[in-house]
Amino acid sequence: MATVSSLSAAELRGRLAGPGIYLRTGSFVTLLRSSVAHVADGIGLLYADYPLEDAPGFADFHVNLDQAGGLRRWFRRQVVFKNDGHAPFKPLPLDQAFPMFEWSMNWCVSSRAHDCLIIHAAVIERDGVAALLPAPPGSGKSTLCAALVLRGGWRLLSDELTLVRLSDGLIEPLPRPVSLKNASIEVIRAWAPEAVFSRAVHDTNKGTVAHVKAPSASVARAHEAARAGLIVFPQYVAGSSAVLEPMARGRAFMQVADNAFNYSTLGGAGFDALGELVAGSASYRFRYASLDEAIDTFARLAALAA
Repeated sequence: MATVSSLSAAELRGRLAGPGIYLRTGSFVTLLRSSVAHVADGIGLLYADYPLEDAPGFADFHVNLDQAGGLRRWFRRQVVFKNDGHAPFKPLPLDQAFPMFEWSMNWCVSSRAHDCLIIHAAVIERDGVAALLPAPPGSGKSTLCAALVLRGGWRLLSDELTLVRLSDGLIEPLPRPVSLKNASIEVIRAWAPEAVFSRAVHDTNKGTVAHVKAPSASVARAHEAARAGLIVFPQYVAGSSAVLEPMARGRAFMQVADNAFNYSTLGGAGFDALGELVAGSASYRFRYASLDEAIDTFARLAALAA
């Protein structure tokens, strides 16, 4: 199957600006069109390993990112995201086009994939055991996730959305670039110099944002679902040693439910799926400052859960 890397930069830009590309991410296919150079550059760099479907005629999402018309084409230029021809969000500055693509793809999945319980959590896998990392913004969740998949021996299933299939309780992989913000960008650059980064985009509503390319092996295994065995609520605390504290299942259930996008929408099916997820997983709170200590801690957790 062809991948994004099979297209030259000129071919990719031409396809995006014209008929579009059918980009496969996990189990989803997106028909993506964009005439914005930043989008083409980001796709070419960070999605090089991703499969391109051969114009199947069906796509889960029909996404356009284009420059706003009128005076905005020349003054304070902006980018507009449309899904199925509708623009659910306000335009953003043109410089933020690639982050807008990433945020918009999260929205597409979280608003449509209701055959899964969708949890705002990173999720990684090692030795057949998936570990969920639910946490609010600023907790160091994405920094920890990047460290574990870049140098800790874990497979990336997702940085943002954990998809728990209602049919069998398995985690549906959705490996896409890891989003880093502000100080965490330079932390991971220094700690994993081999990582491939998008250019940093400043002054977004999340501060400075950059994305890290998902490991090629994780993309290649995007068809392999995993069963959860760990739920870890991380919190970066400057100067702290690595501290792991067991959590009661009832408390873990409530905190994961608070991080689920469609728990209420799914009703009883969501309650059952979350109950089975928590019952089958050991749950912990985890405080850390050192990424090396965090990797050691997670290696021990993986060995215990295997």
